[in-house]
Amino acid sequence: MSPPKAKIKTAAAPAAPTSAPELFFDREMSWLAFNRRVLHQAADARTPLLERLAFLAIFSSNLDEFFQKRVGGLKQQIDAGVPGTDIVPGGPAAQLAAIRAEVLSQLAEQAQIFAEVKTQLRAEGIAFLSWEELEAGEQARATAVFMSEFFPVLTPLSVDPGHPFPFISNLSTSLGVVLHHAVKTDDAGEEPLFARVKVPRVLPAFLRVDDGRDARVHRFISAEDLIRRHLPALFEGMEVREVLPFRLTRSATVEHDVDDDDEAEDLLESVSLELRERKFASAVRMEVMLDAGHPMHRFITDEVELEFDDIYPAIPGLIDPTTLWSIHASCNRPDLKYAPFAPLVPPHFADGEDIFACLRAGDLFVHHPYDSFEATVVRFIASAARDPQVLAIKMTLYRAGDQSPFISELIRAAESGKQVVVLVELKARFDEERNMQIAKRLEKHGVHVVYGMVGLKTHTKTALVVRKEQGGVRCYAHIGTGNYNPKTARLYTDFGLFTCHPDITGDLVELFHYLTGRSAQRHFSHLLVAPLNMRQRFVEMIDREISHAKAWKSRGAAADDPLRPRITAKMNQLEDRKICRKLYEASQAGVAVDLIVRGFCSLRPGVPGLSENIRVVSIIGRLLEHSRIYRFSNAGKPEYFIGSSDWMYRNLDARVECVAPVRDQAHRAQLDGILELMLADRRQAWDLAADGTWTLRSAEGLAADAPEAVGTQEVLLRRGR
Repeated sequence: MSPPKAKIKTAAAPAAPTSAPELFFDREMSWLAFNRRVLHQAADARTPLLERLAFLAIFSSNLDEFFQKRVGGLKQQIDAGVPGTDIVPGGPAAQLAAIRAEVLSQLAEQAQIFAEVKTQLRAEGIAFLSWEELEAGEQARATAVFMSEFFPVLTPLSVDPGHPFPFISNLSTSLGVVLHHAVKTDDAGEEPLFARVKVPRVLPAFLRVDDGRDARVHRFISAEDLIRRHLPALFEGMEVREVLPFRLTRSATVEHDVDDDDEAEDLLESVSLELRERKFASAVRMEVMLDAGHPMHRFITDEVELEFDDIYPAIPGLIDPTTLWSIHASCNRPDLKYAPFAPLVPPHFADGEDIFACLRAGDLFVHHPYDSFEATVVRFIASAARDPQVLAIKMTLYRAGDQSPFISELIRAAESGKQVVVLVELKARFDEERNMQIAKRLEKHGVHVVYGMVGLKTHTKTALVVRKEQGGVRCYAHIGTGNYNPKTARLYTDFGLFTCHPDITGDLVELFHYLTGRSAQRHFSHLLVAPLNMRQRFVEMIDREISHAKAWKSRGAAADDPLRPRITAKMNQLEDRKICRKLYEASQAGVAVDLIVRGFCSLRPGVPGLSENIRVVSIIGRLLEHSRIYRFSNAGKPEYFIGSSDWMYRNLDARVECVAPVRDQAHRAQLDGILELMLADRRQAWDLAADGTWTLRSAEGLAADAPEAVGTQEVLLRRGR
């Protein structure tokens, strides 16, 4: 939706804010605001019922990661005596207090939403039941399953002078049990005994107990409730007095420094050591169902070295909401889920087409998941692996996922005699172990594996194919915004550019030399590469818009002038202060800045004298918006870029990233359409105000089938139906 027509003010602008709290939002609180927007998807009655369960699970999974990474880091800062910052003068302790207040508010909202959704699901035949609510036949079926499948797996661990307090693993669900001897003997004292029963992840989180005769009926009991009911079978001769379900979260901020001169094996060993130590990292949170002041809580928190403020309430009857994914998956109720869609196969990627011949005719551009990932990106690598004219394949892997088709194709290529080089990023958070396994498997089959770069995470999504042809050797490339992961490619929105243009492939050859060798290459003619030239090039392009704006503004042009200098950027997060300050400068010069930021945003839009020409929009929907687009109007000669980098310090200075220009006019028009659709969205779009509040736009007054009312993602999905 276009902004209201207005003239650029020529009167003296109000004094711009200068202090950090006036200039920037706190990153942690902005992230929590993002997760509240995710939670709203679960509250929204327009979201199908089972998808509302899925969003409750996503919200909790996000919060788990936040506590592991961000809260864990803040606690380390407190232990290290880190002082306050210019944004949070009270320091990490003040941040933790603000985080706790906001999280408690969100958890209360989550519990209320779950209660509402449960009631509506029960009316649809899908019920979450306690043991007492089960019918006699259901109890018998549940007991039979417990004795045959649960009982042999469970391991009760008592705590007494001969048995120390057991280790509680990260994100594990446990039952704390208070026991007394059922029959008093001379050896049996009056003191209560404590035991812990872990609910293993190998067991189903929910057990379906109905007879299965009605396909629309699904009745479940949780694993915790089933185990609780059968605890006497685990503690023969003891009386179970109390049961406390709890869930522990540990920090994930354990890291080891590796010197620049260390070899790859040292990096591999360092990451392996980090993973081992992470299992025993400090606890940062305990989730419980009972009142936080219960004596058993004090006993457990003392053992795991937590404070009262580290205890958080769980949803009544549901200690781990991430397990709701299993309900979503097991209920075959398409009427309660999003309508399915089949990704399109672009014509140039159809069966029988020579993908390399198509690329010689011009660049190809794809938008996942609307365009099939398997039929485009996977096929590109598979075609290269099987083509006898291909000499080499080079590729970066950040999060490849389980059972990745790329691995088998790369192994096929190596075993057929091709030069295959894969950079596997070992330090991709929470994927380290999987990536080490992938690296070892590739090495075993003759693939040259590079374990990332010391001191930098390699986050770029790039692949290079070198092919011998009649005219000589030609290079083909894929540069994307998302991981080489078929699973997430069905859930995340991402772009991919395929090209054999020598300007791009030549730069990419140099980039791989930089990644795999000791190349001192610092100059790239067309690619924006972090940490080498990307920040500088982005600043130069913003400065260019500022220069154009000064000339344009002097003419007294209207704000809706199509030639008004404009910056449009879409990304996951915006945090880099230098870029934010440069965008403030652009706003003050009269540049119109439209930012589409899915997650946290440190920049304050709409502040008079500072950022009144900046608007920030967030799109939240069934698909996770993961693509990055950068568009600069450049006085009628616009430039477009897509790639792996956000405008964050870590992306610009502490990671290897790649952003590529989009030159084809049809591809640019496609990007224009997507950006304008998002900026006009009144179904999934949220607007950020100068005070930090986010407001969901309303479609009131619009026709139900208007694109703005339907929403960006649904409009794009319908084009493929």
